[in-house]
This record gives sequence, C-alpha cells and structure tokens, in this order.
Amino acid sequence: MATSANALLCFFLFLLPLSINAATFQIVNRCSFTVWAAWVSTGPRTGGGSQLSPGQSWTINVNASTTGGRIWARTGCSFDSSGRGSCQTGDCGGVLQCQDYGRPPNTLAEFALNQFNNLDFFDISLVEGYNVGLDFSPTTGGCRGVRCSANIVGECPAPLRVPGGCNSPCAMFWTPEYCCTNGPCRPTIWDFFKRRCPDAYTSPQDDQTSTFTCPAGTNYSVTFCP
Repeated sequence: MATSANALLCFFLFLLPLSINAATFQIVNRCSFTVWAAWVSTGPRTGGGSQLSPGQSWTINVNASTTGGRIWARTGCSFDSSGRGSCQTGDCGGVLQCQDYGRPPNTLAEFALNQFNNLDFFDISLVEGYNVGLDFSPTTGGCRGVRCSANIVGECPAPLRVPGGCNSPCAMFWTPEYCCTNGPCRPTIWDFFKRRCPDAYTSPQDDQTSTFTCPAGTNYSVTFCP
C-alpha cells in the first residue's frame, strides 16, 4: 500500500510543473462576421477548430511542452455535418478540426511555451499574409501584447490581392528575393506590411523586435478584428 501511495505521489509531482506552466488561450471573435477559429501546435502535435459568430469566444488549453503553435481565423467557410468543407482563407485541408497549417493568406498568432530561460515566446506574423486584424495579448504575467489591426485587405497592393485577404510576397510569387532564400529580402512589398503593423513579424528575415516574451505559465487572449 505504501509503495502504491508513493508511486501516486510521484506521478502527481511529475504533473505539477506541467499544470503550472500550461497556458490557456481565450480566442474571441470581434469581427462583424462569422469566423472559423483554428489552432495547431507541435511538440506534441495537436489542433482543432471552432465556428465563432460575432461576439463568441472559444477557450483552449495548450500543453506546457509546446515548442511551436499558431492560432488563426478562417473566413468564408462552409462545412457539412461531418466537418468537411472549405474556406476562402486559412483553409486547413478542408476540415473543421484543423490538424495542419492553414492556406495563406492568414494572419497568425504564433507561440512557443516555456522555452529558453523559462519564457514563452509569441508574435503576430504576416509572413503568410493577412485576412483579419489580430490582437495577441497576455491576460496574466504582467507583460505586453502585440496588435495588428490596419486596413491591410482594403489597401492591399494589386499584385497581392486575393479573395478575402492580402497575400504575402513569398506565398504569392515563390521567388528567392521575396522568400528571402538567397540573400536579403526584397523590401519594396514587404515594407507595405511593416509600415502598417510595425510590431508584427512581417518577413522571413524580420528583426527580433517583433518577438515578445512572457514568463512561462502566462495565459493569453487572441482577438480577431480587435
């Protein structure tokens, strides 16, 4: 009996740091239209999705060992009763419950939990384009958040315009100068995003000022159309 009790105690002590450092994300739709929220993470691999009418929210709990994750809004979706269908932006393989990344353009809330120096790292990324405005902020931890809510879709340069969004130069053209695979990024079109959302991660070679940190165990809110 004593051996069983000790084993049970060790098991709960093992779980304790995970429960302390796990993060809760409240995903809120402030858009005037329905969005289909999505999230996917690695380490361990998991994900999901939920339809959110204006004003609705969805809460997810993310494992403390998550080394990389993203949350995004899908727009213009239609799903059948089995959860299969398609979206105009952010589609993740034609399913409601995402297990893979979305198709550009999609504004991304990216995160990695409890990493170097017991810190969470997070950002808003426009590397895969923009479909809705986004606010990514801590609700605990006493650290700052980041927002990108400019009218990027309405002001999108003609070469990057697609139905429902504004594509990134890399996703649109797939050339080395725009995907930054052979020397520095070509700045002309990437600068369009940076001028409108200076705190966002706007190109594959963007500076580190666009990555933010909070103590491990912080909880967050992700708001569409803030």
